[in-house]
Amino acid sequence: MKLKGRDFLCLKDFDRDEIRFLLDLAHDFKRKKKIGESHELFRGKAAALIFEKHSTRTRVSLEVACNDLGILPMYMSRDQLQLARGEPIKDTARVLSRMSDAILARVYGHSDVEELAKYADVPVINALSDKFHPLQILADLMTIEEHKGKLSGLKLAWVGDGNNVANSLLIGCSKMGINMYVATPKGYEPPEDVVSLAMNFAKESNAEIVITNDPIEAVTNADIVVTDTFVSMGEESKAKEKLKAFENYVVTSELCSHAKPDYVFMHCLPYKHKEATEDVFESSHSIVFDEAENRLYTIMAVLKEFVK
Repeated sequence: MKLKGRDFLCLKDFDRDEIRFLLDLAHDFKRKKKIGESHELFRGKAAALIFEKHSTRTRVSLEVACNDLGILPMYMSRDQLQLARGEPIKDTARVLSRMSDAILARVYGHSDVEELAKYADVPVINALSDKFHPLQILADLMTIEEHKGKLSGLKLAWVGDGNNVANSLLIGCSKMGINMYVATPKGYEPPEDVVSLAMNFAKESNAEIVITNDPIEAVTNADIVVTDTFVSMGEESKAKEKLKAFENYVVTSELCSHAKPDYVFMHCLPYKHKEATEDVFESSHSIVFDEAENRLYTIMAVLKEFVK
């Protein structure tokens, strides 16, 4: 696979075989870590971790993955960088390129991570932006495969906001042959350009992509039911308005009764008790903590293959 030195900004940039390769590598890392096998492949390398947003799973998985691979992780919040005093992103990218071997950025605007990639001479990895969250979706695909034994032909129901995680799931599912139904209130659907991309990828994988405002339609006969926060970071001023709009999109046991009896429930966390009920979150169907753990192995796979 020719991944060395490439940027990892969105799954749309990778074909099915490349995503399959990364998933296989992540599964292998997990097997080996469970038996205590060392993976120090990059001793002497360093990674710059730029964080504009709060984080638990992303930060911990990145730092542990770097440690396991022998990479020095350098965590920097925006206010610790000269970015906070007006230094241009392009200058930051060029400086960090001369002192580190990868840049991982968790940012508000997707255009910021694109600008980092434009000017950096080392791989730039999107650790979350307002439009895409590709690292999360690699972990989601890995977790689905662990519990369902396959990807292609499954039905995934997304109930909630058409946000960055939904966008990336649309790309990942359509690439890997998962039928994805997205149920959102009117006005909160995923952006048209993302839906168009997913529709095109679905033609190649024989997947079905359906955008609806009916959560029951989405969940009926679903193998996987997924939700996420209704109010993303940076949207706090819209919280009251959004929570009212999403009143009928809470994932409940009643809604999940329309799914297959062996459905699994996923949520990328943190769980705020608004988008799903506690009985669903804590049920035997819930695989949210497997999903969280797998963030580690998928970022290990990405680092191994993209860092020069």
